[in-house]
Amino acid sequence: MLDTIDIQKIISIAREAGKAILEVYNQPFDVEKKDDHSPITLADKRSNDIITGELKRLYPEAPLLSEESKQIPFEERKDWKYFWMIDPLDGTKEFISKNGEFTVNIALIHDGEPVLGVVYIPVASTTYYASKNSGSHKIFPDGRIAKLSAKYLHYATRRNVVVIGSRSHQTPEVQEFVEQLKQKGKAVDFISAGSSLKFCLIAEGAADVYPRFGPTMEWDTAAAHVIATEAGRKVLNAKTQQPLAYNKENLLNEWFVVE
Repeated sequence: MLDTIDIQKIISIAREAGKAILEVYNQPFDVEKKDDHSPITLADKRSNDIITGELKRLYPEAPLLSEESKQIPFEERKDWKYFWMIDPLDGTKEFISKNGEFTVNIALIHDGEPVLGVVYIPVASTTYYASKNSGSHKIFPDGRIAKLSAKYLHYATRRNVVVIGSRSHQTPEVQEFVEQLKQKGKAVDFISAGSSLKFCLIAEGAADVYPRFGPTMEWDTAAAHVIATEAGRKVLNAKTQQPLAYNKENLLNEWFVVE
């Protein structure tokens, strides 16, 4: 199926969703609470409707799994070969605080692995995209396209290490990770960012390592996962050191490290 997808169309869908998000962002809006007490806004809903509607129209053969759609039982989805995994507004807390660090995430999953991903940053008019064996790219606001290639030393071998972490979900375990690097004699610069933007900054070499020792869901990471890996990075389960897996029975991610 991957060969039949025009990634430019997926980019256009993400941008259309981003435009709808900004229409809400630039005016007063209400914040509701979902069943798990996480926030949701009209922007999440409008973006979800645009993405799911367009993907169903273009690729009716592929199932959809979205953060804002009804959960689909594992018994139904466990045999899916390909499906779309969507986070229509990743970083709702960043959206609410109006710091601009939120994204639209669209991923294609094949046999538990992300094989195509688009991450769009509406406020910055910037797009990151990748597909398996085709590399990872960034589209700047002026339309320029740059190929991302992480030709950098592994953070464990570097004297100076840039660690990137969550702006809204910092944990003591990440602080301990940083302290351990310092104890090994490394000079550590810690920077924060919201949403899947952290993966993208790793992919383009603006940071060396992203330890995420706190809860995330598969739709939070899927699109940016393939952007990082196609740029030469790794997204590893912190316990097993194996690539992060998708379409698990429990869609909660294990703790992971992007390096």
